[in-house]
Amino acid sequence: MTKNISKPELFGIANSNRDFSQQESWGKNQFNNSFPASLACYMDSLGLKPVYLMLDKNLEVTHGKIEVTEIFGIKPLSPNLFFAFESDYVPYRKIVTGKLPRVDLVTLDTTSDAFCLRGIEIKLTALPDNSTYKLSDDKYGCEIVTRPDTIVYLALSIVDKFQNNRDILLNYLEPVFSQIQDWASIRTILPHISDIADSIDNLLINYIDIQTPLVMQPVWKTVGKTSKLYKNCLDIFIWSNFAFTRLFFDMTKRSIKKEETIQRPMRSVIWLGRMLYDFAQTGKVHHKLIIDTLTYNTKMIKLLL
Repeated sequence: MTKNISKPELFGIANSNRDFSQQESWGKNQFNNSFPASLACYMDSLGLKPVYLMLDKNLEVTHGKIEVTEIFGIKPLSPNLFFAFESDYVPYRKIVTGKLPRVDLVTLDTTSDAFCLRGIEIKLTALPDNSTYKLSDDKYGCEIVTRPDTIVYLALSIVDKFQNNRDILLNYLEPVFSQIQDWASIRTILPHISDIADSIDNLLINYIDIQTPLVMQPVWKTVGKTSKLYKNCLDIFIWSNFAFTRLFFDMTKRSIKKEETIQRPMRSVIWLGRMLYDFAQTGKVHHKLIIDTLTYNTKMIKLLL
């Protein structure tokens, strides 16, 4: 007698560009973004809302709740929801020069003319990290190692709101950015970094209502560095695009007066500012040129929480 064996799958991901019957679909890089999407669907099925981290007008990160439907742009268990993992968010193609980088997850509505709904970066994080695992669990911390492409999508998520009002961006940025003659020179750019951050912050404060979900950060909590999971070991935090800036803006503002070189958080501020400014001037973001030329001798972006 032949016994039926169910096809491997993840909860809620009925339609996607991955075949979970294939071994490669369960590799680390694939699991790191497909599992969080499934976890969000499962939380929604239980009536649980992820924590939403937003920026307020005091430039402080506030905690609220957000429906998974708002994150995906459609009900998470809808038969019309398609998960496109590691794809580019097509609506942004028209505002970049060159090839648009991929984002961890694009949600699609298979019945809609608009088709693309959301572009979401996903950062599955372990709690605690190496610097906090010896502390009590209420003092555990974690870190996000993020890609330069995350900064690209952060910039695009902002400029997308100003496609018909580029002059607004220019009014905020031009007074500072027009003074910078050599963006690649550390000595030239360093004195302007604080003003760059302030000009962007002024924009965010005055347009606080346009912030949108950008980064999904699921947390996987263990007991110290062991493989033993806590009873309540999983949760999801959603960062708005504005709130996510605090991970590198605040570090930049704290250290700028003590530094004689450009550290990773500062470089991210510069990248974001230059992308916003380029769009304000030309209506396009030449992200690859910016990232490839404005390196300041640093590579990876690591953000500690």
